[in-house]
Amino acid sequence: MKLHPLLILLAVLGTVSMPSRSAAAADALAAGFQNPPPSARPWVYWFWLNGNITREGITLDLEAMKRVGIGGVLIMEVDQGVPLGPAAFAGEKWRELFVHVVREAARLGLQVNMNNDAGWCGSGGPWVRPEHAMQKVVWSEMEVTGPTTFSERLPQPPVVAERYRDIATLAFPTPGAFRIPNIERRSAVVRGDYMPDARSPEAPADAVVDRGRIIVLTELLGEDGTLRWTVPAGRWTILRLGHTPTGAMNQPAPLSGRGLEVDKLSATALDAYWDGFMARIIADVGPLAGATLVATHIDSWETGSQNWTPRFREEFTALRGYDPLLYLPVYAGYVVGSSDASDRFLYDLRQTVSDLLLKNYAGRMRELAHRHGMRLTIEAYGDTTVDNMAYAGRCDEPMGEFWATTSFTTDNTVHEMVSAAHVYGRPIVGAEAFTADGNERWLLHPGSIKAQGDWAFAAGVNRIVYHRYALQPWRDRKPGMTMGPYGLHYERTQTWWEQSSAWHRYQSRCQYLLQQGKPVGDILCMAPEGAARTFVPPVEFYRAGYRADGCPAELILNEAAVVDGRVTLRSGMSYRMLVLPETRAMSLPLLRKIRSLVDAGALVVGAPPMVGPGLLGADDEVALAARAVWKSGRVVSPKSALQALATRGVGPDFRSDRPLEWNHRRIGDADVYFVANTRSGRANALCDFRVTGKAPEIWDPITGEIRPTAYYARMGAITRVLVPLEAAQSTFVVFRRAKARVQPVTRITRNGTVVWPIARKPGSLRILRAVWGPLGDESRTKDVTDQVRRMVARVGVRFRVADLAAEGDPAYMVVKTLRVEYVADGLRMQATATDPQMIEFAMPPDPPMPIELIADSSGTVTVVGQTAGAYTIQMGSGRPVRRSMPSSVTAALKGPWSVRFPPNHGAPESLRMERLSGLQTSPVAGVRHFSGSASYTTRFEWRETVGRGRRYVLDLGRVEVMARVRLNGKDLGILWHAPYRLDITEALKKGENRLDVEVTNLWVNRMIGDEELPDDSRRHPDGRLVEWPEWVAGAGPSPTGRYTFTTWRLWRKGEPLQPSGLIGPLTIRSLPTARLR
Repeated sequence: MKLHPLLILLAVLGTVSMPSRSAAAADALAAGFQNPPPSARPWVYWFWLNGNITREGITLDLEAMKRVGIGGVLIMEVDQGVPLGPAAFAGEKWRELFVHVVREAARLGLQVNMNNDAGWCGSGGPWVRPEHAMQKVVWSEMEVTGPTTFSERLPQPPVVAERYRDIATLAFPTPGAFRIPNIERRSAVVRGDYMPDARSPEAPADAVVDRGRIIVLTELLGEDGTLRWTVPAGRWTILRLGHTPTGAMNQPAPLSGRGLEVDKLSATALDAYWDGFMARIIADVGPLAGATLVATHIDSWETGSQNWTPRFREEFTALRGYDPLLYLPVYAGYVVGSSDASDRFLYDLRQTVSDLLLKNYAGRMRELAHRHGMRLTIEAYGDTTVDNMAYAGRCDEPMGEFWATTSFTTDNTVHEMVSAAHVYGRPIVGAEAFTADGNERWLLHPGSIKAQGDWAFAAGVNRIVYHRYALQPWRDRKPGMTMGPYGLHYERTQTWWEQSSAWHRYQSRCQYLLQQGKPVGDILCMAPEGAARTFVPPVEFYRAGYRADGCPAELILNEAAVVDGRVTLRSGMSYRMLVLPETRAMSLPLLRKIRSLVDAGALVVGAPPMVGPGLLGADDEVALAARAVWKSGRVVSPKSALQALATRGVGPDFRSDRPLEWNHRRIGDADVYFVANTRSGRANALCDFRVTGKAPEIWDPITGEIRPTAYYARMGAITRVLVPLEAAQSTFVVFRRAKARVQPVTRITRNGTVVWPIARKPGSLRILRAVWGPLGDESRTKDVTDQVRRMVARVGVRFRVADLAAEGDPAYMVVKTLRVEYVADGLRMQATATDPQMIEFAMPPDPPMPIELIADSSGTVTVVGQTAGAYTIQMGSGRPVRRSMPSSVTAALKGPWSVRFPPNHGAPESLRMERLSGLQTSPVAGVRHFSGSASYTTRFEWRETVGRGRRYVLDLGRVEVMARVRLNGKDLGILWHAPYRLDITEALKKGENRLDVEVTNLWVNRMIGDEELPDDSRRHPDGRLVEWPEWVAGAGPSPTGRYTFTTWRLWRKGEPLQPSGLIGPLTIRSLPTARLR
C-alpha cells in the first residue's frame, strides 16, 4: 500500500491524505529527496576503547551501520576506564586492523574520517618530542641593588618535560607591586575572550616600567645561567624569560597513544607530527586514501592555550610591525610604558598567537590532508586563543556540538560553526549530536531525541554525527562495550538498532535538502577583531524573522563587496545588512573597508569606533575616518536596525503565529523552508514566507511524499501557508515556479460559520513565579521569576535550565530543579525541569481543523472530514462547492492479545493479555524485566464495507518505544515517534482482520532485573569493570544467568522500571472523504 502523503498532517489533524498517484518528483531535487544518496546519510563517532578491537567486531559494526543507513564513521580511540585490550594504539596490530576497517568500509560503501590522534581532543602523541610541543613563556626574577658587579647564576625558570630554552634576559628599575590582573588570560596562557578595546585597571605611576630604561642582558647570560653584569645605581629587577612545553597531552588517550601536544604555532612541528601518525596510516591504506579514508579530524580544543614558539619573536615582528623584545616583561604581569600600551601589546600578542595557529596548525593540516585527496573537519572552538569562526574557515567541514543530557549548554557552538560554514563557503556543516553525560543510561531513543535534532537542522546543521557508537569487539555481548558512562548509546547492540533505519531515512531526506543550494540570510554580524573570539548570534533578529550569520573581520576586510545593495562574500553568500560589533576599537584598514562598503550602498549598522586596536593602532586616523563615515548619516544606529530593514522594504523571511524553528535555503529557483515544531503540543501554524509568484508544496521527510497544499494565500510580498504539525514534528515547505496545480482555498464555512481563514488572537504567556534550587532545600533555592521573564522575552518559550547560572548558581555542582507557574492563553499551568534539561512553557495545543483538504500530485483535492457538518468551500476564483460531511467513527481494539517473546531473553514463550498494559507491570519477572522486541497479535471484526468514501487510521496510543505494524500480512512500516498513527486503508478489510505489532523497548528493565542475580564480573563501586572476565571472550552465556553484559553498569537493583511495550489504547478511526471536482 501507499501511506498517507503527509503523515505529519495525519498526526496533527487525525486524518489521512490521499496517496500520491504519479511520480510527481521526477526532477532531480525531488528524486534526491525521496531516495537520498549516501552523501546525505548521518554518520557516527566510532569510539575504539583502549585497544579492545577485533576484526570480527569491525566487520559486524560496519555491516550493521550499512544496514540501517549510516553513511560514515569518525574514528577516535580513547581510554574511558575499560581494561586494556591487545591492540596498542598505532602499533603493528592496530595498523593492520585499521587497514581492515578501510577495506571493509570500501566494500560496504561507507566513508572513514580518522581523528588525527588518540583521545577526543588535541593533536599529540608519544612521537611528539618536547622541542615540538606546545610552548609557553616562563620566567624567574630577582632583585639587585647597584652600583655593583653582579656575577651569579640566575634562578632557573620552571621546566616541563626536561626542555627549556632562554628567550631574553632583561633588567629594569624595580617598579611598585602592582601587576596586570588576569595576566594568564590576557597573555594567552589560557583562553581569554577580550574585546579589542578591553583595558586593565590603570597602574600607579610607580608601578610602570619605563621602556627606555629596560636593559637587554641576553648576551651576558652564560650557558650555565650565570649572569655577569655591572649594575647601575639603584634597585633593579632582573627578569629571565624562556619557554618550555605547556605539558599538555592529548586526552583521554590510551597510554600507548598518549604524549605531548604538538606546537600549534609551528609548521615545522606540525609536519613532524603528521609524519608520526597520519602519514603512516595513509600510506598503509594506499589508494583508498581520499576514496574511502576521506578525512582527518580535530575535535573541540580542550588542551589549553600556548603563547610562544621558537620563532615567535620573528613572526610577531613580521605580523605586527614592531619587535616585541622590550614588551616581554608584560608576560610576567609588569606594566611597560603605560597600562594602555601594555593592553595594546597584549592584544597584539593574542592576535599573533591566533594568526600563527590559523596558518601553521589548521591551515597546514588542511594542506597536508588535501595532498592525499582528503578533507579536514574541525570542531573549531574551545580553550585556546583563536577567533573560532576564522579557525573554522581553515577547514573543509566545520562541526559544532549539542548535548542531549548535560548540565551546561553548547548550542552556541552550532551557531558559530554554521555561520563559519556559510561565510567561508563550506557546504557541509556537521554536529557532534546528542552527546550525553552519565544520565543517559540507555534511556534515549530516536523518538525522544527527534525534536532536538530538528532544532539542529533549523539552526543550519546538515550532517548529524551521532555521539556515539562504541566499537563492539564481540559478536553477541549486549549492550556490550560503552564509552564509559558517556554519550548516546548508539550501537548494533541497542534493542532498537534494526528499527532505526526509518529514523535514518528521515534524517537523510532532511540532510539531502539542507545540503543543496545556499542558505538564505539577511543580516551579517561582523565579529570584533582580535582573539580569542566567540560569536553569539543576536537572538532578536531570529525572533523577528530574519536569519543572521556571524563573520570574522578578516572576511569583511579581504572579501566583502557590494552587489545590488547587498554585502556579498566570495562564498556566494549575500546579506541585506551588515552589523558592526559593539566595540569602540577598529583597525584603520578595516574602517576604510567599511567606508567603501557604505559608499557602495551597503546598509551598515553600528556605532563609530574611536580608537585602533594594538600598539600601532593609529588612534587619531581612526577617529578622523570614523567621523567622516558616520557624519554622512548613512550608517544606521544599532537601535534602528530592524526598522532600517523595514524602511528598505525587507520584511521578515519567516513568521509564524506559533513558536516554530525554521531554516531557509535557495536551491536553483526553489525556496526551501524547513519548519519544525519542537514543543510538546500540536500546532496549526499560520506561517508567512517571504516568497511570491510560487506555489507551496509540502515535502514530508518521514514518508518522502510530495504534494501541493490548498491552505495558502498570497498577501503582497508574502505567501501565508497553514502548516499543521504534531508535537516534535517537522516538514519542508517548498516553493517552485511550476504552474500551481491547486488553487488556494480562500474561504471555508461549516454550518455557516467561517473556519478558514483562521481568526486567531496572538497567544499570551505570563510568568507568575519561578524558583530554582535542589528539591526540598529551601536554603539553596533562589527566586528567579524576573530572570525567567527576561529569558522568555529574549529566547522564547524554551530554554536550557542550566543557562540560569549566568546570573548566579544557588547550589554549584548540584542538580537543581526549576519550577515555574505561568498563565498561557488564560490557563494556569506549571512547568518543571532540571539543570540538564530544556524547560518548555507549553501552550494549549491547537485543535484539529474540522476538515482537511488533501491535494494529490495531479491537483485533485479530497475533503477529509473530522467534524460533521455542512461545508461550503471556495477555491480560488471558482464557484463555491458544497459538501455535507457525516461524522467520523472511532472503534476501540480491546483485544485479547497474544504476546510472543524471543527465546533466551528470560521471558516465557508467550502470554495472553485480555487488555493491554505495560510489560513492566507484569507479575512475571521475566516479562517485567524483558528487553527486546515482543510481538503482539490480535484479531478483530470490521463490519463496515471498506472502500470509496472512507479513509481509516490506526492509532496505537502509547508505545514504548518503537513499533513495526502489519495488518493482514501487509507490512505498514516502522513507527518510531509519537503519535504512533498510520493509514491502514489499503490493508483493512471487511470481516476478520489480523493485526501484528512488534514493539521494541529499552535495555533498562533487563539491566535492573540482572542486578537481582549474582555478579559475573569484578566491578569498581561506580560500575566499571576491574578486569575482563574470562567468559566474555567465549561464546557461552554468563555463568550466573545474567542476560546483559556491559563495561559500565549504570543501573542498580530496585530502581524504578521504565514503561515498556504496547500500552495503547488502540483505535481505528473511520474518516469520511469527498472529492472536489
